[in-house]
Amino acid sequence: MARLLGVDIPGGKKIGISLRYIYGLGPSNSLVILEKAGIDPNIRTEKLSDEQLGKIVGVIQKEGYILEGDLRREIGLNLKRLIGIKCYRGSRHVKGLPVRGQRTQTNARTRKGPRKTVGVVRSKDAKAGKV
Repeated sequence: MARLLGVDIPGGKKIGISLRYIYGLGPSNSLVILEKAGIDPNIRTEKLSDEQLGKIVGVIQKEGYILEGDLRREIGLNLKRLIGIKCYRGSRHVKGLPVRGQRTQTNARTRKGPRKTVGVVRSKDAKAGKV
């Protein structure tokens, strides 16, 4: 298992896939990085030399990608800003509802969470017929 930029990436997978385990690198960015480093994306991560891993890290730092903790912090600050200025998007984040105009009468379960059944709570007296 190789370690790049403080992240363990799986050794049994191709390096083009393994780079995606770094937060902020997706399919297209990982292929661009490997192309600039001059490394075949189909090589297994465990077969890379330390020199090749160093080339990958060098390209990532040279290109100025924002990754991992810095990216998470930046996204969190953006959300705090939206919430702080009390805009519509910020209020949707606070309420845990979809932010980008999706319907909520049905669907939206990913954002809203599992259904909460709302029912009538009857008193013990009503059940006995005393009401």
